[in-house]
Amino acid sequence: MTNADCWLLPEGIEDILPNETATLEFLRRDVLQLFHSWGYQRVIPPMVEFLDSLLTGSAYDLELETFKVIDQLSGRLMGVRADMTPQVARIDARLNLNKSQASRYCYLGTTLRTRGSHLERSRSPLQIGAELYGFAGYHADVEVIRLMLEMLAMSGLLHVQLELGHVGIYQSLVKLAGLNSQQEITLFDILQRKAHVELAEFVNVCYVDAAMQSMLLALPDLCGDRSVLSRARTVLKQADDSVYQALDVLENIESALAVHFPLLDVHFDLTELRGYHYKTGVVFSAFVPGFGREVARGGRYDSIGNGFGESRPATGFSADLKILARLGGPLRDQPEDKSIIAPSLDDPELHNLVRDLRASGHVVIEAMPDQQIEDNPMGCAEQLVQENGRWHVKSIRNE
Repeated sequence: MTNADCWLLPEGIEDILPNETATLEFLRRDVLQLFHSWGYQRVIPPMVEFLDSLLTGSAYDLELETFKVIDQLSGRLMGVRADMTPQVARIDARLNLNKSQASRYCYLGTTLRTRGSHLERSRSPLQIGAELYGFAGYHADVEVIRLMLEMLAMSGLLHVQLELGHVGIYQSLVKLAGLNSQQEITLFDILQRKAHVELAEFVNVCYVDAAMQSMLLALPDLCGDRSVLSRARTVLKQADDSVYQALDVLENIESALAVHFPLLDVHFDLTELRGYHYKTGVVFSAFVPGFGREVARGGRYDSIGNGFGESRPATGFSADLKILARLGGPLRDQPEDKSIIAPSLDDPELHNLVRDLRASGHVVIEAMPDQQIEDNPMGCAEQLVQENGRWHVKSIRNE
């Protein structure tokens, strides 16, 4: 390895440098305070845990995204978390003593993924999110979507488009069509690409009846504004009741959000199936102009706690705080950094003043011995000087 190679980081792994860190820290503080004000309690799951716990139940969708290591103490396989939601499900199953009460959690931590998105190269998102356990009604979904939108607004992202879908519609149609597992995988891939020609070829060889063919062929076009729901009720009229219930849920969520965000741009997509095996109901994503993928996403995952002996209803969302900080730009309430430099002297009065200034929130940098402050103020705008036997703060620029 050459000296030049020592500077290289693995692909998708990046440093966070001082300027970005300052913005990130202020945003972290404000978002966690927002979550707290809504009653969401913070949990801090471990970076690694045993793989059979980390990938329990529906979390097995994350297996290809998870780095695996051998625990030298137990010999068991461990995983580095790729997503914190399964860990929160484990925590809820452990802590929840009153099954009838809703529980609210929030979290913030680095995750690690084996592969990065083709649109976002980072493999180490700083995942922030909130989850609500214990309430099955759509009102819980409305709450977490509202909280997500408030978080985005706090980050400086105001022109948000919300995309809504429901995986239950696809699940019901697949079951009604009697597709086998391989056919289901093929159909899933076709719908994600909205490949109309391939879809037509697929339904022709699946030996489903004409009514089912018509419904499957209509799915890719069921996207757009609120009128999509009315069209879906017409083209999916021969589906079972669960499809209509899913459409009712989407309509109720959109109506409830309109009360709080009357100008919100809501887009429906009934083939939005990201996390299909992970989610059990409504799914949602937030998009902003100029960014080619969602900035936050979430949905309902009622079965995630099954592996821990708990089948509690659950809904939530997550985002990468680094992306929010980068897209939102500097926060307006971030205070101006006016650091103070202090000379290197063994003076008790000077030391007491430095301690008091730091305690009151000021940044005080102590010069090294023999360092000439006038020549190298280290970016400080002010300095501590002694005049008439007393120490005080004085502007460097005014000299």
